[in-house]
Amino acid sequence: MWTPSQEQVEATELYAFQTEQGYADYESLRVWSVEHPEEFWRAVWDRYGVVADGDPTTVLASTEMPGAQWFPDVALSFSEHVFRGKADDAVALTHASELREAETWTWGRLRAETARIRAGLRVLGVGRGDRVAAYLPNIPEALAAMLATTSLGAVWSSCSPDFGSSTVLDRFDQIEPTVLLAVDGYRYGGKDFDRRDTVAELAAGLPTVTRTVTLGYLDPAAGDWDEAFPDLAAGDRPLEFERVPFDHPLWILYSSGTSGKPKAIVHGHGGILLESLKITHLHLDAGPDDRVFWFTTTGWMMWNFLVSVLLTDAQIVLYDGNPTAPDPAVLWELAERTGITIFGTSAAYLHGQLKLGVEPTAGRDLSALRAVGSTGSPLSVAGFEWVYDHLGRDVWLFSISGGTDVCSAFVGGVPTLPVHVGELQARALGVALEAWDEDGRPVPPGVVGELVVTRPMPSMPVGFWNDPDGHRYREAYFDHFDTTPPVWRHGDWIELTEHGSAIIHGRSDATINRGGVRMGTAEIYAAVLSVEGVTDALVVDIPDTDPAADSWMPLFVVTDRDLTDAMVAEIRQRVREECSPRHMPNVVVRVPAVPRTLTGKILEVPVKKLFLGADPEKVAARDALANPDAFDWFVDYVNRR
Repeated sequence: MWTPSQEQVEATELYAFQTEQGYADYESLRVWSVEHPEEFWRAVWDRYGVVADGDPTTVLASTEMPGAQWFPDVALSFSEHVFRGKADDAVALTHASELREAETWTWGRLRAETARIRAGLRVLGVGRGDRVAAYLPNIPEALAAMLATTSLGAVWSSCSPDFGSSTVLDRFDQIEPTVLLAVDGYRYGGKDFDRRDTVAELAAGLPTVTRTVTLGYLDPAAGDWDEAFPDLAAGDRPLEFERVPFDHPLWILYSSGTSGKPKAIVHGHGGILLESLKITHLHLDAGPDDRVFWFTTTGWMMWNFLVSVLLTDAQIVLYDGNPTAPDPAVLWELAERTGITIFGTSAAYLHGQLKLGVEPTAGRDLSALRAVGSTGSPLSVAGFEWVYDHLGRDVWLFSISGGTDVCSAFVGGVPTLPVHVGELQARALGVALEAWDEDGRPVPPGVVGELVVTRPMPSMPVGFWNDPDGHRYREAYFDHFDTTPPVWRHGDWIELTEHGSAIIHGRSDATINRGGVRMGTAEIYAAVLSVEGVTDALVVDIPDTDPAADSWMPLFVVTDRDLTDAMVAEIRQRVREECSPRHMPNVVVRVPAVPRTLTGKILEVPVKKLFLGADPEKVAARDALANPDAFDWFVDYVNRR
């Protein structure tokens, strides 16, 4: 669908790095990065001038997973590298929201805001290792607060203010924060949401919090942000950075929490720094002429990813609000206003734009846009085609797949390679990714297998919070295959192709296994969503209590018209022809909406557990859902059935 010109290839940072290392093509560079990780990661360290105390000679002291020891003899600071070399008058970011007009912040302003928050946190007693919890939207103050927290060697953790109190407490009470940063409310879809009562519940439910600081976002006159974080006086010390060991906790992210208590995933300063330098420079190809946007909230790892773009010379664009209201094209209007060059979003958003019939370039100048990124779930063939039909054939579309677990991508964008419809361009540098069968053997190209990583990555978690013996961490990623040494099993089905790309076939724990033929849900959705009138779908495979009996496979669809017998017949026919006769649904049911997490993932496993008799309160945390009413529909359906 797209192939970079030789001129475009040679203009990339990846090409420069590849040439510097003496490799003729991406694949040979990738193989070297995996087979010689010490040499590769030291090359990343040197090219981007990592500054640290100590001796970086030892890159990887132990390759054991979990427990790999990277750069054991150094101390550094992630936030120091964000600010390093940035002129005060240069633009760092542009931000906009439903409450604020688009505005730019210079590096000088970001540095000053970070310095005053840092000073205020010190007065509040925050120091190395303390946790600062944030209930803040995607605005510059949140970014400055994160940089201030981590500059102290304290640990950052955030949730978006659209999370309910029980969901937030499920996360924050695990990490025992010292300070809570919050907003008085936010605006979404033109409606104001007052969160002051929720903030009070959080403060009451977090006994370790000694101070709650509130930013007046709905009402600028509300809150005590400026009181807690006054401007620095003349003669006060400038912004400083506490250098900490390579694996010292930087921030804590969380699994989705749709079933059970979310995992509190701890990432280290050095691991995130190295991985971010690699992916933002070499894979994203972000440079001084770029303005990088990703539609996200502070509750999704893509916020952390976007923040990490500031390690390059690119600017970033923040947006807080509804992506389709008051106009379905509101983000494309933002792209025009701010000159976005790299537009990142979710597959669910692009599929929604397709279904809504949005014309991004109608009356808009998007000539600055050179790339579109997609993640969160697999992007369908129709999604690829929509981007190229509506944004132009010169756009680089990169679909990526990774996880909160590593705060990065395993497979995804490579600016020097062609884009094939429905495929992720290649395995990322430094990621020893393979597709394995259920017996723990690599499968050949063209065969779907479990996504595994056989060697350590620097950004693999330091561990889980409150998991002192590492049991939960090992159980989550390393216990599936009985191999020596252990391998990381991510829980996705992946197919590697002959030409080096990859196709994600959905979550392996939501696999449809009919008559011994296993198929990822993404393949079924691709077939079903090609039927005119179908706008969303969810499928589950329910085993019978009799092991000898066939399983029952219901398909739930959202449609923009009545679900007729003819439409059902067409759905079944498409699945038969494009997937297999075994995977035709037993029943097709129209639903008002498909339940999704706040980051857009379909609740296949929780819905399956409902059918198997699980307690609805235990399979999904309502406040972790984008549309809890949609989940309630399934609870009622299962009860009726």
